[in-house]
Amino acid sequence: MTKREIQGLAHAGGFDAVAIAPAIPAPHSEAFHAWLGEGCHASMDWLARNPGLRCSPEELLPGAKSLLMLAMNYFQPDPPATSDLQGKIARYARGRDYHNFLPKHLRQIDRALSARGGTQRCFVDSGPLLERDFAALAGLGWQGKSSMLIHPKLGTWFLLAGVLTTLELEPDAPARDHCGTCTRCISACPTGAIVAPRKVDARKCLSYWTIEHRGPLPEEIRPLIGDRIFGCDDCLDACPWNRFAQASREASFAERPASRFPLRDYLALDDSQFRALFEGSPIRRAKRQGFLRNVCIALGNIGASRSIGDSLKKSLISGSTGVPPVNDPSTAQLTPADLQALESASHDTDPVVADAAQWALNRVRR
Repeated sequence: MTKREIQGLAHAGGFDAVAIAPAIPAPHSEAFHAWLGEGCHASMDWLARNPGLRCSPEELLPGAKSLLMLAMNYFQPDPPATSDLQGKIARYARGRDYHNFLPKHLRQIDRALSARGGTQRCFVDSGPLLERDFAALAGLGWQGKSSMLIHPKLGTWFLLAGVLTTLELEPDAPARDHCGTCTRCISACPTGAIVAPRKVDARKCLSYWTIEHRGPLPEEIRPLIGDRIFGCDDCLDACPWNRFAQASREASFAERPASRFPLRDYLALDDSQFRALFEGSPIRRAKRQGFLRNVCIALGNIGASRSIGDSLKKSLISGSTGVPPVNDPSTAQLTPADLQALESASHDTDPVVADAAQWALNRVRR
């Protein structure tokens, strides 16, 4: 199969770029094992299960010869601000969950390779594979200092998928590192989670704390969350290669209305309402407990970091709620309605949510 045919298949399948790596052990296998040994994966124990598999294509698919690495652009411009307080959600998570539709895009490629006599195994976070390592080996991009893969046209706003095949395809050359002396991603990280170039410690990463961590957040982490309620894009936003970003042609990444609710409205959701609202969304991964915990903390941080209006000052003193004023979107403030939502959440049946709401109230009052 020629490079042109493979590129045509990838484009027809909705992917924006494709490159081929030989099915050899991952170049940074030793670094990955050392990273695990230092505990940088935090509580994500699945990363430490069978780590050898992640580094060895031959173990994942006996007889494997080649690995197609594919990129799909998910970038969507930010929508206009509103007068309500809203939380930041990582850009990839504002639309449909890619786990639900990317595998379908791979089937056409799988069928075409099978017709040429190949046996394949496809990956979209569905198996142990060091995607970024192999994507860099294939020349799909280079691994930036944030550890994210950087494509010269897509920047960092893309998702990776892999197709391991027994067919021997001509590999591409690895891409040259174009980060140079730039350290903007490292400087932009609000918690210093990029502890060294291309090394992220999940124990400091806000994406880990707002998505993967279960239970209450440590006291020292809560103020650092800011207004983030699912994930963190700060290191990606800072990358100068993202100035070339174009909106994705995949409609599934379009922002859903549920991602733009006022923060206080999320606190009214029970478990069944939460699951229904975020059906097919990556946000379901945090579950109601984790997501509402984040919402409470975001409201507390906003109330503590922005000047509050006279109506809220009165409500803090008297306990009344009143009608929330209309705010300038750029300086939206906590309102009596937000405060009332936190008061209700402080009595939530989930102790983690109740604790976060009480913490937020205390932070605002201080």
